[in-house]
Amino acid sequence: MSSSAHQPTASASTSTSTSTFRAHLPSLTTPRFTTAAQQSPLEYAAFFRTHHAPPWLYNLTQTWETLYREPFHGLTSDGTVRPGLFEARDESVDIEGVVARAQDMLEALGEEGREKVAFGVGAREWRAWSNPEMLLRPLGVRLEDVPPSTTFSIHRLIAASLSPEGYAKAVSAMRINDFLGTLVSLPRILNQHSYNFLLFGTPSSSPSSPWGWLLYGHHLCLSVFFRGPQLVISPTFTGAEPNAIDAGEFAGTQILHRECELGLRLMQSLTPAQQKTAQVYEKMRDDRMRQTGDLLTDRWNQDDQRHLCGAFRDNRVVPSEGVCVSSLTSAQRSLVLDICAEFLLYLPTPSRHLKLDDIERHFAETYFCWIGGYGDDDAFYYRIQSPVIVCEFDHHSGVFLANEEPARFHTHTIVRTPNAGDYGQAIRGEGEKLE
Repeated sequence: MSSSAHQPTASASTSTSTSTFRAHLPSLTTPRFTTAAQQSPLEYAAFFRTHHAPPWLYNLTQTWETLYREPFHGLTSDGTVRPGLFEARDESVDIEGVVARAQDMLEALGEEGREKVAFGVGAREWRAWSNPEMLLRPLGVRLEDVPPSTTFSIHRLIAASLSPEGYAKAVSAMRINDFLGTLVSLPRILNQHSYNFLLFGTPSSSPSSPWGWLLYGHHLCLSVFFRGPQLVISPTFTGAEPNAIDAGEFAGTQILHRECELGLRLMQSLTPAQQKTAQVYEKMRDDRMRQTGDLLTDRWNQDDQRHLCGAFRDNRVVPSEGVCVSSLTSAQRSLVLDICAEFLLYLPTPSRHLKLDDIERHFAETYFCWIGGYGDDDAFYYRIQSPVIVCEFDHHSGVFLANEEPARFHTHTIVRTPNAGDYGQAIRGEGEKLE
């Protein structure tokens, strides 16, 4: 495969459809919004813990506590981690430049900030990320709590670690979060600095001294691991509600539209028989989905909805389902790689190309599945799953917006690296393993 053929395409324009979310703006006079408007992020989180509001999310956070206590094993398709899928390699990462930015950041943080941000390279806190807007675990430093110059230094490290287009995507997610805060009059809870940053290990260019960082907050969670000139960015969670800004300084900003378009194009290109195999559920909340109230095992819950590999699901068993990619045409297989390239946008180009080569080598064990309709205007879920990657895409119902049914303007995407690939576990040496 020529990986250069699978270059992601950033979308910067808006259309009239990007404002459809405005028909679902909530009433801001309800207690939910009037109470939250008076609270700081810490007060908002304390209120959530005390009042269990909303109860469905509180119950899920209790399940997360159980999962967080488990030793890291890794996501699998059958409960058994396959060895030998990942190896140490030179990915031409500009590690010297990244380390320089990390050192600048540590200098900007000062002694107190350095103490807050620093964790051991194998610390369990690497797994403490979550997507909801409330600050469930106030770890590391919060971007809105440090001086602007320090926030700038953190952003310089993030930018040095990611591809230019990946950094632009991350910043767009932050700006859309800020836009949501404006829409619902909760700027203290939802803004472009509502993110926590943690540093693991000591920044180094040597493969014998791995390190990394974690950024997490509403609709943006990135785990980044360095082993010399090698890079793992997984797991990642990128979402948006709405998925476009239609007013203000950053009008025209949008994300996750390309993943939507490519996934639908692939599904619509399948034969009727292949579509029947790929479509594992016809409805977005299907009666055949397990919905017993057991949040450890259910196929659907109100927060995750259809996606399986989100926060704290580090050890989940996710059986492969759908249509096997090796049975598709050459053009369709190329489309699968185009989709994966979009999901892997955060990776610098050389690392992304190597990862796409890894994915293509496992096409005989790669599956594409679908939930929901596949008309031009339908909301849907899809997953691409192989031994070396899981990509999930899901249209959600409203959390801050008022749409009760899943809609295209609220999107969640997840990348996982199964078989102990998340957090770079599979290429860590003894004494470096994640708890």
